[in-house]
Amino acid sequence: MLRLVVLISGGGSNLRALLERCDDPAFPAHVVAVGADRDATGLVHADEFGVPSFVTPWPQYDSREAWGDALLEAIRPWAPDLVVLSGLMRLLPEGVVDALAPRLVNTHPAYLPEFPGAHAVRDALAAGAAETGASVIAVDHGVDSGPVLARERVPVLPGDTESTLHARIKPVERRLLADVVEGVATGRIQLKESA
Repeated sequence: MLRLVVLISGGGSNLRALLERCDDPAFPAHVVAVGADRDATGLVHADEFGVPSFVTPWPQYDSREAWGDALLEAIRPWAPDLVVLSGLMRLLPEGVVDALAPRLVNTHPAYLPEFPGAHAVRDALAAGAAETGASVIAVDHGVDSGPVLARERVPVLPGDTESTLHARIKPVERRLLADVVEGVATGRIQLKESA
């Protein structure tokens, strides 16, 4: 059974979908803890599913590295097999990536390498793209630049707003994340150390 720690910053809709999947006894993973970089509203999902949670508040640290060290200290006791960034809106310091990679994955609302960064849906609309997508990647030191583990196209429809397009991307993102977690748990997806 794959042990997951999920890190969030916001409402945790992807987290909730993953908790629901992990509730199925046939699913080969379970969430052992949920962490956040602030008092995120999504922590309520952890409470609802009886999963322990922790907060490592970004503003309490004088540097990214100090915050990263504290975050690692909060994660380590849970001995996760995989750490999932699910809407964590904070770049992890190099030391955190080094400590957790390659067993560190992130969801992204675009068909990477297209539209990396924090405003992927807005950027796709601004570019006039006919389609965008959703991706799950292994995290590296870049911004949404790690190896793609799964991705799928999502069409941009006439009249789409950032909100309507994101609403159509989210279910795809959730499905891809569950598929990647299952793939890692069963050995179908191999996470490789970087060279």
